[in-house]
Amino acid sequence: MIRKLTMPELQRADVEKFHLQKKMPVVLVLDNIRSAHNAGSIFRTADAFAVEKIYLCGITAVPPNRELLKTSLGAEKSMNWEFHKNSYDCIIRLKKENYRLVAVEQAAPRQSLYTFKPSKEKIAFIFGNEVSGISDSILEQVEEAVEIPQFGTKHSFNVATTVGIILWDYYSKTIAQAFMPGITE
Repeated sequence: MIRKLTMPELQRADVEKFHLQKKMPVVLVLDNIRSAHNAGSIFRTADAFAVEKIYLCGITAVPPNRELLKTSLGAEKSMNWEFHKNSYDCIIRLKKENYRLVAVEQAAPRQSLYTFKPSKEKIAFIFGNEVSGISDSILEQVEEAVEIPQFGTKHSFNVATTVGIILWDYYSKTIAQAFMPGITE
């Protein structure tokens, strides 16, 4: 018989312990995300994967936006985040800090997420606006673009869903066993 685990059985860190624990060497750059609900959902997903930081750029909502808080469910307290009025300035800074800049976008040239080979180096995944995608000025600065294979009639995933897919792929390809021993129990 299957039963749900209790909160104590899950052994989740509290906010204070979370701030002290090891993080994945990943940052997320949200380039003008329109929906505060999407931004809040991304906070929750970033918390779940112990991402280093979220950069909220342009029109992307920031805490304490009510809609963001509704979907983040407290992850805005655990996640390190920073606001940048201009996405371009954020990207240039990350480039100077030797982050591997990866646009998650339907662009040319691009590679399939299936063949994407992340490493344990510092990486910045960039996600764009729900309608217009990543700004052209940002695309001019990145080293590579990754696209999630799709097989239906729609041309894209919701940005919050995309973040989850990208982080799971990164985690499973690079540090699943090192970061969480026993994950395959």
